[in-house]
Amino acid sequence: MLDIKTFKSALEQLEEERKIPKAKILEAIEQAMAAAYKKDYGKKGQIIRAKFDLETGKTDFYQVKIVVDESIAIIDEEKTNQGEHGEYSIKNGEDERVYFNPEHHILLEDAKKIKKDVELNDEVVFPLEAKDDYGRIAAQTAKQVIIQKIREAERTSIIDEYGTKEGEIISGVVQKVERGNVYVDFNRATGILSAEEQIPGEYWQRGQRIRAYLYNVEDTPRGINLRLSRTHPKFVEKLFEVEAPEIENGVVEIKSVAREAGARSKIAVYSNDEHIDAVGSCVGQKGTRVNTITAELGGEKIDIIPWSTDPKQFVSNALSPAKVISIEIDEDGHKATVEVADDQLSLAIGKGGQNVRLAAKLTGWKIDIKGDGKEIASTDGEDTEVEEEN
Repeated sequence: MLDIKTFKSALEQLEEERKIPKAKILEAIEQAMAAAYKKDYGKKGQIIRAKFDLETGKTDFYQVKIVVDESIAIIDEEKTNQGEHGEYSIKNGEDERVYFNPEHHILLEDAKKIKKDVELNDEVVFPLEAKDDYGRIAAQTAKQVIIQKIREAERTSIIDEYGTKEGEIISGVVQKVERGNVYVDFNRATGILSAEEQIPGEYWQRGQRIRAYLYNVEDTPRGINLRLSRTHPKFVEKLFEVEAPEIENGVVEIKSVAREAGARSKIAVYSNDEHIDAVGSCVGQKGTRVNTITAELGGEKIDIIPWSTDPKQFVSNALSPAKVISIEIDEDGHKATVEVADDQLSLAIGKGGQNVRLAAKLTGWKIDIKGDGKEIASTDGEDTEVEEEN
């Protein structure tokens, strides 16, 4: 005998803790009950449905028949009851009517005797005798269906919840570190921060709180995986959204981000309000905002530069902190040739060509840097070549 009070309490607990709607669980139970009834007492082709009363614990069973006529079904006594839902008969490549199955179908003229306004393809419902004993096998079938439906409902619930968070920063607790991958617990789902998505030099331990950029919600046979990144350029962008209200409310816009995770990032910002300093909004009073982000990224340096519609000005800004003397723009080759003073060469290029490389990624322009008549660095945003003429 089902203890309704305990059962209702269990449903409420599943809804609260696993975020599975009560209606979904009841639907799974009804489908399981119908499957169990059909297994023990049903006939081939029957559509059986169950209605479970949560207040009384009583289950009512019904047989459903689809209303058809000769335009939909072929009346052929030799081929009735064939197939779960009837078989298709192809005649001259055009006839796709199903064979009439009295357990699955009811003729329109007979259906009208039961319900006058019934139409083709409507359902006619007949109550069935209630059975208390479904048998051991049927009960096991019902249990398996319930478990499966609850799992499906939970997966759907998780996808619905985290699907809306894709492209955002989420926070969890490190569950374990295995073969360089960090597994993050989010209560109802597991996040995976692969080795290549981690900032170089970071070291994580079980129990630590971690923030990361959710770039993909992955549905696998083993469960829902949340793919995380701390190296993605969007991670920097979203951190600034958190720290700077002006970005979140749209007054200041991040136009582009170029990043070499763990070392240095450049972000180009623009203000839609001439009275708002876009760079200052990101830096914060005494550098508090940018310093908070730098700390989150393990000391990664961040250059914040003003975005411009003028390619010359934008490229010049992007090469900061180096000072530019002049810039020539080749629109066809999408190339900028930059001249700097000799004492600015190393600053413009950066260690290992990093500054000019990031500037090229940020602006989308190939950049050649010259000083004292000598070509020093050339980059298309991917590789940097350094040359000196004798």
